[in-house]
Amino acid sequence: MTAIVLISGSLRRDSVNGVAIATVRTLLLRREPQPGTVLLDLRSLPYYDQDLDVGDGPQPVARARRLIANAEAVVISTPSYNGGAPGVLKNALDWLSRPWGDSALTGTPTALLSASPGPRGAADAQPGLRINLERSGAVLIDHPLVALGNAEGMTRTEAGFTDPSVLALLGEFTDAVWAGRRHTTGPAHDGLHVTPVF
Repeated sequence: MTAIVLISGSLRRDSVNGVAIATVRTLLLRREPQPGTVLLDLRSLPYYDQDLDVGDGPQPVARARRLIANAEAVVISTPSYNGGAPGVLKNALDWLSRPWGDSALTGTPTALLSASPGPRGAADAQPGLRINLERSGAVLIDHPLVALGNAEGMTRTEAGFTDPSVLALLGEFTDAVWAGRRHTTGPAHDGLHVTPVF
């Protein structure tokens, strides 16, 4: 079974975007048939350098590309750094979108949300990231804007947020991911060293 790939654009251990991704995973695992879910740890990818992008690229990059190419869907939760997505997330998209004409993201259903300790929920990071994803060949799953504001104060467990209104919002988001995913027969993670979500 192929996996739904989950990506947090924040590396911070207690990031609200990490909690948002954990919540999405918890909601996905209530589905039948239960999907595989994999967290792609952006720490594993080096800074993009075209000189390193020879053949399949560095081993972590090659594996990440295969993971994304075989995914049923990708879910990204991003913070806003100075009004845009963080560099580590853009770096991942730069690797995944290359080589030119052979992006791993081409045709991959992708859903986007954001979360922030601030009141706007990092919504300002989403438009630019959507452009990056579209230019990388991703198929954006249609759903209303999801931007979780004041997320630092939301109640949570290791499985994610617990506030009923947040769960309802992310439940609708997960419905869209589930409906928009593709059905493939590729490997779940092709040997990639990935980080389980909680």
